[in-house]
Amino acid sequence: MSEKEDDRKPFLSKKFDKFFTGLANAWSFVRRFFSEVFIPPYEFKEIIHQCYRIGVESLPLISLTGFIVGLVFTNQSRPSLSEFGAASWLPSLISIAVVRAMGPLVTALIAAGKVGSSIGAEIGSMKVTEQIDAMEVSATNPFNFLVVSRVLATTLMIPLLVMYTDFVALMGSFLSVNANEMVSMSTFFVQVFESITFLDIFSSVMKSILFGFTIGIVGCYKGYNSSKGTEGVGQAANSAVVISMFLIFIEELLSLQIVNAIRGM
Repeated sequence: MSEKEDDRKPFLSKKFDKFFTGLANAWSFVRRFFSEVFIPPYEFKEIIHQCYRIGVESLPLISLTGFIVGLVFTNQSRPSLSEFGAASWLPSLISIAVVRAMGPLVTALIAAGKVGSSIGAEIGSMKVTEQIDAMEVSATNPFNFLVVSRVLATTLMIPLLVMYTDFVALMGSFLSVNANEMVSMSTFFVQVFESITFLDIFSSVMKSILFGFTIGIVGCYKGYNSSKGTEGVGQAANSAVVISMFLIFIEELLSLQIVNAIRGM
């Protein structure tokens, strides 16, 4: 073994140790969530407050993004379909693309950037300023109040935001189709609902629930374990966004394989 390889070995060992230690800590964090989610007291007021922050306050950004996605995807798809004389299939194509993939994925990525970073920064700042320790001293369960409420809120609200995004994207698509092909709204939505199946809707909802849970648990975990003062708060917010997006893409890939396998039966 060369001297250079010998110098690199401790560094790689530390990296592997840090990685697997992080996985073990994350698994313990998830197990703690499921062990405490059914244990009273139930923070219904905090859950409703977090649902408002995650859902209602995200509507302007979600509305604009969903509308643009539907409009742009329709305009990009039209030339390709027109080459084969199949421009009339635009509503069917858009509905399948939006409901199966684009709606859940776009909504989850936006929520990971907006909601995930907010959760990571908020809990991280409470951690470094010792507010969490103060809650424990005052006989309050900080994990239940901070983590369980936020994870439940993201798990509940992301599917609702996805359905809203689907509707807004389809409205954006309709405006484009109506302006170019003179298709009425009733004809457009008849083609939309004829093209999607119960499996498409069910898989979209299941993915949305999984995405919401991922965004909430990652943001809470990074914030709850932040350190190094204000620098740690920034790192927690950044890590929450990056890891959430990475896991969302992995979950999208796995769910696609499962749904395709079910559809092929």
